[in-house]
Amino acid sequence: MKSGKFGFVANGTVYTETVVHSAPAQFVDDAPYQIAIIDLDSGGGRITVRIAGDRVTIGDRVAFLESRNEIPFYRRTS
Repeated sequence: MKSGKFGFVANGTVYTETVVHSAPAQFVDDAPYQIAIIDLDSGGGRITVRIAGDRVTIGDRVAFLESRNEIPFYRRTS
């Protein structure tokens, strides 16, 4: 299943993650926020995403939620 403007696969697994406390100027009002690199289920590689909702850890399953200003947002599913 493909979702979003960029056509990436909707589901994946967290490869690594971090919480941004000192954000770039355009995201300073969002800090702190979590980003993650996820392995796409399709074998299509890895992408960097923002995490919405509950914090994720390595190995968690995630699904596409929405795209905001061309930034993909994912949420934990497991």
